[in-house]
Amino acid sequence: MPDVAPIQDTVALDGDGSCIAQARHSAADFLTRVQVEHGVPVSARAMELTQLVVSELVTNARKYAPGPVLMELRVSGAMVEVAVWDSDPVLPVARAADPGRVGQHGLEIVMAVAHGFEARREPVGKRITVRIALADDPAADVTGRHTP
Repeated sequence: MPDVAPIQDTVALDGDGSCIAQARHSAADFLTRVQVEHGVPVSARAMELTQLVVSELVTNARKYAPGPVLMELRVSGAMVEVAVWDSDPVLPVARAADPGRVGQHGLEIVMAVAHGFEARREPVGKRITVRIALADDPAADVTGRHTP
């Protein structure tokens, strides 16, 4: 698919209690449309991981940043990119492993399942972008990365 134009969608979320479920449903609907309307294969693993990543990123945005959240979904090549913008300029930092810690593992989870991860400040707030492989690869781990 390298010469095919990217397929994308943007979802504005108001930041209330229902925005996390709305974001997950929007991501699933987007990937379903990608399959049906564009014929791009999306594995069940990619569908589930995308919804997990969306849930974690939007949860963190809602928890740490006041106001609305903007989610962009984009399929380019063999990847789906999930970008979440919020108004807080503080970049997230994964915490050191602590088996006794309850909760606050969202960023660790996202980084563990992502093929790529980027956090950057914007003129207002920040944008977190995560890439997930669309197809399963028997020689790859859960993220789609090849294992030696």
